Amino acid sequence: MGASTAGPVRSAEFAETAEPYRRELLALCYRMLGSADEAEDLVQETYLRAWRSYEEFEGRASMRTWLYRIATNVCLTALERRGRRVLASGLGPPGSELDDEGALWLSPLPTPEAVVTEREGLRLALVAALQFLPARQRAVLILREVLGFHAGEVAAMLDTSTAAVKSSLQRARARLDGVLPEPPPEPTEARARELLEQYMAAFENSDPAALERVLIKDAALDLAPSRTWYDGVESCMAYLRTVMGSPGEWQMTPASFNGQPGATVLYRGEPFGVAVLTVAAAGIARITVFT
Repeated sequence: MGASTAGPVRSAEFAETAEPYRRELLALCYRMLGSADEAEDLVQETYLRAWRSYEEFEGRASMRTWLYRIATNVCLTALERRGRRVLASGLGPPGSELDDEGALWLSPLPTPEAVVTEREGLRLALVAALQFLPARQRAVLILREVLGFHAGEVAAMLDTSTAAVKSSLQRARARLDGVLPEPPPEPTEARARELLEQYMAAFENSDPAALERVLIKDAALDLAPSRTWYDGVESCMAYLRTVMGSPGEWQMTPASFNGQPGATVLYRGEPFGVAVLTVAAAGIARITVFT
């Protein structure tokens, strides 16, 4: 009997056993594509495919592993269709508009408290760097290094050999080492909150001196989707002073994106975008603004 003719009991069983994995499948799809909106769509596609083939699920692998196999292949198909990659900052002269029509910017992924334990695997820098890996290498690295699946499990998901998985992982690690920046020393959670509060207050009060005090010397500023970026506190502040405006024009609400402190932003009462901070013990190391 096909899944489309399954009765309400089977439907309820599928929902009960599959639904708990939705959040982590969203994180997988986001890591694979770098887009929160696309990730949502691909999770929906994953559950649709899983439901249609649920009658054929024999339980030889766990429900979680089975869903990850479907989701991974849904992502690989989407990447084949898209044929574009995310362009991380630092690939052209600071302050320039990079000429790369095939490049996409990341979109931030809101991270509620429930996913705080996964934040290391969702950092903007890591997700951006992952986009420079070939799609199957990306899948192997995420499944093995971030999610902890065994090589044999990954081989089954990708219909390949364990040896091929190990080889892909080795190549992925080497390539990632070449593009992933060294993370700054982590601040305490209290320090991270303090830096976010100072950042928001500086903008809301139109106080560039206060903002400059919380930026480290080699801070960077990314502006998405324009792909313009600034390197060094002087360069960042030269731009930021031109947009800070008058007190009260900017309103910010604290939030978390990709496991990092951030804020949703209003300008003159209208939605503007979000700001995501990469913070270090010494101060703010990077501001990424999504509009």
